[in-house]
Amino acid sequence: MIQILDTTLRDGEQTSGVSFSKQEKLSIAQFLLKELGVDRIEIASARVSEGENESAKAITDWAKNNNLLDRIEVLGFVDGEESVNWIKNASCKVMNLLAKGSLKHTTQQLQKTPQKHIEDIISVVREAHKQGLIVNLYLEDWSNGMLLSKDYVFLLIDTLKNENINRFMLPDTLGILTPFQTYDFCKEMLQRYPDLTFDFHAHNDYDLAVANTMAAINAGIKNIHTTINGLGERAGNTPLTSILAVVHDQLQLKTNICEKKIYKISKIVETYSGVRIPNNKPIIGDNVFTQCAGVHADGDLKNELYYNALMPERFGRTREYALGKMSGKANIKKNLESLGINIDDDTMQKVTDRIIELGDKKQLITTEELPYIVSDVLKQGNAEHRIKMINYSLSLTQGLRPVATVKIEIDGKEYEQTACGDGQYNAFSKAVWKIYTSLHKNIPELIDYAVTIPPGGQTDALVHTTITWKFGEKIFKTHGLDVDQTEAAIKATMKMLNLLEEL
Repeated sequence: MIQILDTTLRDGEQTSGVSFSKQEKLSIAQFLLKELGVDRIEIASARVSEGENESAKAITDWAKNNNLLDRIEVLGFVDGEESVNWIKNASCKVMNLLAKGSLKHTTQQLQKTPQKHIEDIISVVREAHKQGLIVNLYLEDWSNGMLLSKDYVFLLIDTLKNENINRFMLPDTLGILTPFQTYDFCKEMLQRYPDLTFDFHAHNDYDLAVANTMAAINAGIKNIHTTINGLGERAGNTPLTSILAVVHDQLQLKTNICEKKIYKISKIVETYSGVRIPNNKPIIGDNVFTQCAGVHADGDLKNELYYNALMPERFGRTREYALGKMSGKANIKKNLESLGINIDDDTMQKVTDRIIELGDKKQLITTEELPYIVSDVLKQGNAEHRIKMINYSLSLTQGLRPVATVKIEIDGKEYEQTACGDGQYNAFSKAVWKIYTSLHKNIPELIDYAVTIPPGGQTDALVHTTITWKFGEKIFKTHGLDVDQTEAAIKATMKMLNLLEEL
């Protein structure tokens, strides 16, 4: 069994530009421990700020009421009684004491001898024990210590191993190790100190955090550190999602993590942190369970030839098949099946040709738009949109709120409304909702609004707007393409309005 300490709320918050509020920290902590099943969480650094102290107290109060206090940890420093008092005041029981794990850091940063630093560490450890705290010890820059001053590392542990330290944490602080070095160094620590408990803490500067964590586990380490979405200083830390799949599939080991919850917490942290998940991020990226090439979809239809162990359902997701110029009949068939639509081979070829034609124009095609393409190919009457834009006027004047006047046609009848908004598109949508309200029609909720502009910087570049909507229990996306961002958003909105008529 591999145990996981998640340090999103401490090390992850060191990501440039990321600062969680007290309520955000509390909700993340609750999800990590109660929903996801993380074994321990590191929630703060001592003495950082009053806000950090308040956040820590909120989490420890909740943890105490849920018998989880022993799974909450706070980083402390070799600073006499200051960190110990701070952590005790925050009602935390576990202190992760940050000491120097390399001779270079000890002599050059602290300007102390190894013996003096060890004496200071012992003083803090004993004070923490006196106040009833459990102490773990971070050996900061341990990787450089093993590379350049191994005797110092051994002196440190030889002297401290009898000080009732619960865990010795081995950080690759600067992300410099290779998997081969990680394996050798962790193996050496475990063989030299078989009675001690070690954690491994990786950084991703060379994009080796997951590989190094895997190597540490192979060496015999049972406790690893992660962050949600790989947040952390510089290039970040080991992403929980990635190492989780490696542990479960490649190493055939168990954790206490509920895989189906991992996507939800990743999206929560994405929202709170403001750091977008890359589309191709393993497990949690928007595109990682999307097949684009028609040959892959064809293989999936023929005994799932392009499936691997990373089935999307494991992580609370579904497999999708992109529609564009690389689509083949198999891609389109998969999407039609999801909609419950069956068509003959001749119609399938015509639909395929139409989608490829649209793909050549860089027009993204969604599953929700497929019925319109099929209907158009079949020349059915219901291919005609029930809702049409007659015209609209947008006014933007300095010092005044934007104004929009909209006239649309619904089932052959025209309606017009004017509204003010916080922006041109906001004014447009408010005018449309005025019309819908007057007709007692339900209004969808806008979930996300994303704009993509191709690189190059030309002012006439096409703007692709993707809007995510929620209507009842259904969540879907519509797209618009134009040289003007507002126009693209309006096109996406009109597609949405017509899609609603089919729901």
